[in-house]
Amino acid sequence: MVCVCDYSEMWENLVGCVCGKIKDEPSISIGQQQKKKIKGIVVLKKKNVMDVTDIRASLVDRIHELLGKGISLQLVSSHSAGPGKVGKEAYLEDWVPKLTSLNAEDDALYDVSLDWDESLGVPGALIVRNQHHSQVYLKTVRLEDVHGQGPLHFLCDSWVYPAHRYTHDRVFFTNETYLPADTPEPLLFYRQQELMSLRGTGAGMLKEWDRVYDYAYYSDLGMPEKGHRYARPVLGGPDYPYPRRARTGRKPNKKDPNTESRLFLLSLNSYVPNDERFNQVKFADFIGYALKSIGQVIVPEVKALLDKTINEFDTFEDILRLYEGGVKLPDAHSLKNIRQCVPWELVRELIRSDGERFLKFPVPDVIKGDKSAWRTDEEFGREMLAGVNPVVIQRLQEFPPRSTLDREQYGHQDSSITRDHLHKNMNGLTVDEAMEKNKMFILDHHDALMPYLRRINSTTTKTYATRTILLLQPDGTLKPLAIELSLPHEDGDALGAISQVFTPCDHGVGSAIWQLAKAYVAVNDSGYHQLISHWLNTHAVIEPFVIATNRQLSTLHPIHKLLKPHFRDTIHINALARQILINAGGVLEITVFPARYAMEMSSFIYRNWNFTEHALPVDLIKRGVAVPDQSHPYGLKLLIEDYPFAVDGLEIWNAIEAWVTEYCCIYYPATDDEVRGDTELQSWWKELREVGHGDLKDKPWWPKMETRAELIQSCTIVIWVASALHAAVNFGQYPYAGYLPNRPTVSRRFMPKPNTDEFAELESNPDLAYLKTITAQLQTLLGVSLIEILSRHSRDEIYLGQRDNPEWTSDGRALEAFERFSVALVEIEKRIKERNEDKTLKNRYGVVEIPYMLLYPNTSDYTREGGLTGKGIPNSISI
Repeated sequence: MVCVCDYSEMWENLVGCVCGKIKDEPSISIGQQQKKKIKGIVVLKKKNVMDVTDIRASLVDRIHELLGKGISLQLVSSHSAGPGKVGKEAYLEDWVPKLTSLNAEDDALYDVSLDWDESLGVPGALIVRNQHHSQVYLKTVRLEDVHGQGPLHFLCDSWVYPAHRYTHDRVFFTNETYLPADTPEPLLFYRQQELMSLRGTGAGMLKEWDRVYDYAYYSDLGMPEKGHRYARPVLGGPDYPYPRRARTGRKPNKKDPNTESRLFLLSLNSYVPNDERFNQVKFADFIGYALKSIGQVIVPEVKALLDKTINEFDTFEDILRLYEGGVKLPDAHSLKNIRQCVPWELVRELIRSDGERFLKFPVPDVIKGDKSAWRTDEEFGREMLAGVNPVVIQRLQEFPPRSTLDREQYGHQDSSITRDHLHKNMNGLTVDEAMEKNKMFILDHHDALMPYLRRINSTTTKTYATRTILLLQPDGTLKPLAIELSLPHEDGDALGAISQVFTPCDHGVGSAIWQLAKAYVAVNDSGYHQLISHWLNTHAVIEPFVIATNRQLSTLHPIHKLLKPHFRDTIHINALARQILINAGGVLEITVFPARYAMEMSSFIYRNWNFTEHALPVDLIKRGVAVPDQSHPYGLKLLIEDYPFAVDGLEIWNAIEAWVTEYCCIYYPATDDEVRGDTELQSWWKELREVGHGDLKDKPWWPKMETRAELIQSCTIVIWVASALHAAVNFGQYPYAGYLPNRPTVSRRFMPKPNTDEFAELESNPDLAYLKTITAQLQTLLGVSLIEILSRHSRDEIYLGQRDNPEWTSDGRALEAFERFSVALVEIEKRIKERNEDKTLKNRYGVVEIPYMLLYPNTSDYTREGGLTGKGIPNSISI
C-alpha cells in the first residue's frame, strides 16, 4: 500500500529548492587532499509508519529537517592508528518531500553522500546521530564501491532515538567478523564502548530509549497490595532458584519491597530493550489474537453471569459448538457490568454483531477427522511420542517404579503397581521379559507433583500425582497397562502416598472409570507441559543467553552472529508472559491445575535442570528411549523406532550440529587456545553461568568453555532449544489441546467412590461425570483462547535455515556453510513427509489422522503463511 503523505504538497512547495541544493553539493577538498564521494542507500522505517497514530512525529521531524536537524552518518576508519578517524558528517537526502508508505511492512529508502579520504583505508564503523524529534528504525546502510572493493554493508536493525537520549553516539559496524584479538585497532575503542553501553549502570528505572540488557529475579509476578492471595515468592536465589530475566528497574511494591511494582493489568509497555521488541507486523498479529484472551479483566464479571447459566458443559456437543457456532451469551444490555470494568471494544471483539455468540474457534486437528478417536488407548499412548509433550516418556528400568523423593520428608513414595495389575494385558509376556526386551515404558509425573499436591488440592483443584505404565506393541504403538493415582497421606507428608491403581476396561462403569483415570494423567501432563517442557525449559532458560550475548559478545563476534537469529523476540514474549499469563491471577494460573503454585513448582523442578542434558541425543539416552550404538546413525539406537519427535528431531539436531561445527571451525581453526584466549567468549560464558543461571553456577555439568568441542556443543544446544525443541512443544498445542477433553488442564473432583451420588452419576451418565471432573466452561474458554494465540505463527516469522538479510556476514565461507545447512533442512523435510505417508508407521498419523509436522523446518509453502499451520520451526522463541 502506497500512501501519499498529508503534508507532501505543502512541503514540496516550501523546500524543493533546499533539497535540490543538498543533492547538487559538490565534492569538498581539505588541504590538498581530494575527498571521494561515497554514495549510499539507507533503509529505515519512520516512527509515523511504525505507529500510524503519531502524525505529530511526521510533522515535527519535517520542521527539524528545515532547521538543519536531520539524521547524520559519519564513517569511521578501520585502518588508522589509535581510535578510528572519522569522516565528515553527511545527512540523509530528501527526507521532507519523499512519500512514504503507512504499510508497516514497507521500507523507506534514502540516499546519502559521504566524503571519505581514501588514505584512511576502508571504513569499519558508522556513527549515526538522529537530531529529529522522534526515533527511526534503521535497518541497513549500503555504501557503493568503497575503496575499490565493491559495496560495504552495515546491518543495523536498531531503533535510533534522538541523540540527546544517549550518553554515547550510536555506532554500527560493517558485516565483517572479528574475534576480539583480531579486531582492527581503530575499531577496538568503539567495540568496547558499545558493549559498555549495552550493560548499563545496573541502577535506575529503564526507559523505552534505553538499550540496556541486565538481569533481575522474577520479582514481578505478585501483587501483594491485593492481599495474601496475590502474593508470590520471588523466584531466584537459594530459596527459589530460577533463571534470571531482563531487568526493568521499576520501583519496589509499596507493600513488599522485594516485589517489583507492576504495570496496569492490560499494559503491554513493560521495558524491553528496544531492539528486542516485536516489530509492527508481529505486534499487530499478537494484539489481534490476544483480544480473545481477556480473562484477567472480565473473569469476575463473566463468571458471575456464567455461574447462573452455562458454566458447565452438559454434553460433548456443547463443547463442539465452540468450534461450530460459538457460545451463547446474554445480550449487550446484560453485559453492562462488564462494560463498566473493561473497554467496550474488547467485549465487542468477542461477540458477533448480533450479540448472540462469541469465541468461535477453529476446529482442532484432533477432532477434524473423527470426533471420538481421541478417547482410544492407542491415541492416548501415541501422543506421548508425537503429541504436544513428547519429551517426558521414559523406558521403565526398574519395577516397581521407585521414587527419588527424600524419604525422611515424604515417606514411602514408591509405586504400588504390581505384576498382577499388568500381566493380564501383556500379550503373554511377563513384566521381567518385557523389561529385558526394552518394551516397558512409563509416563511418570509422580515426583514432580507430589511435593506440591497437598497445597494444590487446597484450592479448587482436585487431582493426583500419576504414573502410567505402557507396553510397546509389535506394531510400534504404546498400549497403556495401568495408571496409578496418588495423594499425600491425609495424616502428613512423611507417611508417604495413598495410591490407587486402575487398569484398562472397555465396558460398563469400568470403562468410564478408565477414561477418568486417563483424564487425570492428561491433566498432569498438560500442567507439566505448559510449566516445564514449554515455559521453563525453553522460554525461561534461554532468556539469560539473550542477555549475556548482548552484554558480552560484540556484534562483530562470530558467536554473536551465529546466535542472534535464535534470540529474536524472546525477551519481549517473556515480558508479556510475566505481565498477563504467569503472574498472580494471570491466565495460566486460572486455567492450569497448579493455580497459584504454578511458578513456585517450576522453581522446584528447575533445581534439577541440566544444560547439557538438553542435547537431544543425551536427553534420549537419559530417558532410556535410546541406547548408545555407534553402528546406528547419530551414535544411538532408538528403542521405539516409530518415535516421530525423536526420529525427526535427530535429523534436525544433526543438521544444526554440522552447521555449528563448520561455522566454529572457520573462526577457531587451529587449537583450543583460540577458545580459551577469546576474552569476550570467556566473559560471556562466565556471566551466563554465574549470573544468568547463577543459582546453579556450581553444578559440575557446566561445560568449561575451554575447547572448541565445548563451544560447538553449547551453541548447538542453545540453537536446538530455541528453535526445534520450542517448536515441538509449542505449535502442537492448538491441534491437540484446542479440544480440552483431550488435554484437560484442570480436574475439579476426585475419582468417584462406590455408593456415592457421584459414582451413580458416573454409571448413568459417564459423559456428564467426565465433563464435571475436567476443566470447567469458563476455564476452557480462557485456556483455548490462550493456546490458540500461542500456537499461531506470525506472518513475518523467520524459520530455521533462513536469515532476515542475506548480507548477515561478509565471510563467504560462513555463507557457503549456511547454504549447505539450508539445503540439508529442505532434504530433511522431504524425508519427514515421506515418513508421514508410510502407513506402517502408526505413530506418525494415528487414529486421529494428524501427520507429525511440528518439525518440518522451513519450506516455502508456508513460510509467509502464518497462522495455525501446525508445522514449521521458527529460528527463535518468538511466541
